[in-house]
Amino acid sequence: MQAPMGCLTHNSPPDDVDRLAGGKGRGLYRLTDAGLRVPPWAVIGADVFHRHCLTGGLTPRLRELLEKLREQNVESCAREIEQLILAHEPDPETRSVIEDAYRQVGSGPVAVRSSGVEEDGELASFAGQFTTYLNISGLPQVVRRVQQCWASAYSARCLTYRLRHELPPRELEIAAVIQCMVHADRSGVLFTANPVTGSRDEFVVSAVHGLGEGLVSGAVDADTVVFDRVEGAVKSSVVGEKRQRYTTAAGQDGYVVREVPADQRAAPALTAADLARLREAGRRAEEIFGRPQDVEWAISGDDLWILQSRTITTLPTPDRPPSPPAHVEETEDAEEEQGELRIWDNSNIIESYSGITAPLTFSFASHVYHRVHVEYCRTLGLPYAQRCAMDDWLRNLLGQFGGRVYYNLFNWYRLVGLLPLYRMNRRVLEISIGSAPLDEDQAQSVSPLRCRSRGIERWYRFVITLRFLRYFLFVQWAVRRFLAHFYAVYDRFEDVDYNGLPAEEVHRHFVALEQDLILKWGPMAALEAVIGWCFGLLLALTKRWLPDAPQWFYWKVARPLGEVESVEPARRLSALAERVRRDPDLERIVTQCDLEEIYQRLSAEGHQEIVDEIDTYIRRFGYRSLNELKLEEPDLRQDPTLFFRMLRGALDATTTPAGEQDESVGEQDVLAVIDERLHGVRRMVYALMRRKTRKAFAARERVRFCRTRAFGIVRRMMRAMGADLARSGALAADQDVFYLRLDELLAGIEGRMPRQELAALVELRKGQEAEFACWEAPARFTTTGPAYRTADLKAAGWTLRTEPDSDTFAASGEELRGTPCGPGVAEGVVRVISSPHDVGGGVLVAYRTDPGWAAVLPSASALLIERGSPLTHVAIIARELRLPTVVQIDGLTRRLRTGMRVRVDGTSGTVTILD
Repeated sequence: MQAPMGCLTHNSPPDDVDRLAGGKGRGLYRLTDAGLRVPPWAVIGADVFHRHCLTGGLTPRLRELLEKLREQNVESCAREIEQLILAHEPDPETRSVIEDAYRQVGSGPVAVRSSGVEEDGELASFAGQFTTYLNISGLPQVVRRVQQCWASAYSARCLTYRLRHELPPRELEIAAVIQCMVHADRSGVLFTANPVTGSRDEFVVSAVHGLGEGLVSGAVDADTVVFDRVEGAVKSSVVGEKRQRYTTAAGQDGYVVREVPADQRAAPALTAADLARLREAGRRAEEIFGRPQDVEWAISGDDLWILQSRTITTLPTPDRPPSPPAHVEETEDAEEEQGELRIWDNSNIIESYSGITAPLTFSFASHVYHRVHVEYCRTLGLPYAQRCAMDDWLRNLLGQFGGRVYYNLFNWYRLVGLLPLYRMNRRVLEISIGSAPLDEDQAQSVSPLRCRSRGIERWYRFVITLRFLRYFLFVQWAVRRFLAHFYAVYDRFEDVDYNGLPAEEVHRHFVALEQDLILKWGPMAALEAVIGWCFGLLLALTKRWLPDAPQWFYWKVARPLGEVESVEPARRLSALAERVRRDPDLERIVTQCDLEEIYQRLSAEGHQEIVDEIDTYIRRFGYRSLNELKLEEPDLRQDPTLFFRMLRGALDATTTPAGEQDESVGEQDVLAVIDERLHGVRRMVYALMRRKTRKAFAARERVRFCRTRAFGIVRRMMRAMGADLARSGALAADQDVFYLRLDELLAGIEGRMPRQELAALVELRKGQEAEFACWEAPARFTTTGPAYRTADLKAAGWTLRTEPDSDTFAASGEELRGTPCGPGVAEGVVRVISSPHDVGGGVLVAYRTDPGWAAVLPSASALLIERGSPLTHVAIIARELRLPTVVQIDGLTRRLRTGMRVRVDGTSGTVTILD
């Protein structure tokens, strides 16, 4: 096999550069040759990529995939090609060329840019189709980024671009530019013709502070100046807001985003001298290439650097309407995607999947949601053909963006739209997930059924109504039947020790668990619909017959009937804390020993009775922990120190347990309101509807505890499969399994995918996770069509993390308002926390909670949650514990800080700052 010819530089033969350097490489060669100030660069030629494909045996599969390429399968083709390219490590010859190129530019921080051989052509610029990585240091990182640049030639956006421009899909020639990084003070883009009007007499320049990434990504509102190409006279100037500066940070790859001081925002980024230098550079670039140019530039100190230049291919002419300029962000598609509007909302789902969620967790959860709701539709009597016709939206109840999990809101409206009383159902949906309602036109536009005629649709709705009414009447029987089946199956899987088993055997257990449990969960999805009907009808009766009922009544009246199983861990932990508090020796061990030593010390010093109680607690409730539905998070069984952290938190509490604190609003108060206002038939109907609602809520809490336990077993299985893959060398560590998607993990275990590819996928996802962490995720945003771009997310409210301008804490006497959730009044010191491990009593303030918080609620005097709804799991438990609770307080975690003293009124939904 012929070795690659080596890296290309400004000293290479022009023919080699034209043939192998790609569009960016050719441009840099000509700019440097003409004497313009260009940062040092070297190109890894297209022949190096060709060798990479040959040595890895990738070429036959590439050809096969490209022959089958159509617009309908672009995404799947792109994913498979990316995996092929990234999974094969460069051989020594290839790596030597990359090392030589890196050495040519000084072996310091560099930009690594894709450079397609067809790029910047006269008919198709390929602008925005390839990838750039900024401020990369170290040979291993450079090698990896070069591979990712190669893969970008086959990205979904690039393959779609080829199809839409009628360019034949084929094995592509892709080079990679390594260019010395310019730590820019100011950056921007210069057009040597007006890209909007087409005028060749005008230059247009856009400028920002820092790196140009802020401009090309659309995240920073830039200055824009239009000036005469001959005289340089400014014709128009707009000073952008320029709130942020994208800049490099020492010892850190990529870039960081910082705030620009107010005085610099208001002033133009460029001086008259800067414009004069840019005008001269633009005229030189246009002379070199013979056509109007789109020039990227950067100013560092007093030096003006030309980073690259490309021909403007979309310049308007008199018989052609203006088009957007060809210069767009390097990581985005230049063409607008059209399609169905999607609204993504993380209300309520954030309780289960907060922050960045591992690919394995999301893909498993999405798989479960799909399978369960297909079974739900079967429970409603929909035939197989209709379920298949609805599968496109049943598969897409969840989405993941920047590592965060969202509801696909329209599809949840479709789900509740299957049942009668759609208006009531959707209102209860909005209350239960704590989401702002859709407008009426949007809500009415969703259509769940896919039928050939109105007659068939009416027949399906008749069948659904009959089946659901039957289920509504006998729901308690269905729940008892499910619980009996669940615990019989659960005990069988719970007793297996998965550690040490081969991945193939654990996989067989997983498939059996799915068949025996997940596919039996459909009727329990119908339980949620029953609760929607019950609660909706109870609310309607309350508003009609009890219009002057106090606000707390609406939530207290629906309190679950009987003992709520989910509250038991909280009460058990509270009782354990009280026992430890009464025994100075126990308290000494729990509070003073290292968390890892507490259990052993208790055993060694003869406290066997408390050890047995701890063992019983962890055995019964060990799966109930922080982020319990996130498979990557350890539970109490895997990490008992989490239990002792919670126990310490309960011991640190300086308040009386909530269940003993607030007796102001109880069952007798609820009955008093009902007895005073309702009599006769109304009293009987209301009592019947109330009892039905309370029993349904209690059943849901039991079923959700089943879900916690099922996910706990799946977590054990996934960790065991990861451990076996690590033992075989397919993964570097057992925890890496969570960076794989469910289909990838199963494909590797079943032999449908080479196991050696798994490690490359893990590394890819780890890099993505680091990038995701830089983003602030909005609670709700929209996308259009199945494909979305970074620019779409930015336009929808996604922002890069920045330092806050100033503190925005609430002042003494100020009142915050939210949704009342748990009646009662409490005063206490605020503790702003992000996990239940940090508790120590007082008024707990959190952005979100999950069921794992239940165990520590007894140590609190009140609970305040920025997100969530009155029907979430934690809200129900808080009411059971008679804990004053307020949810949906806008900006709560930015307004309160630990140490403030507040008065919480869970009856009216107010929080008053006392000190």
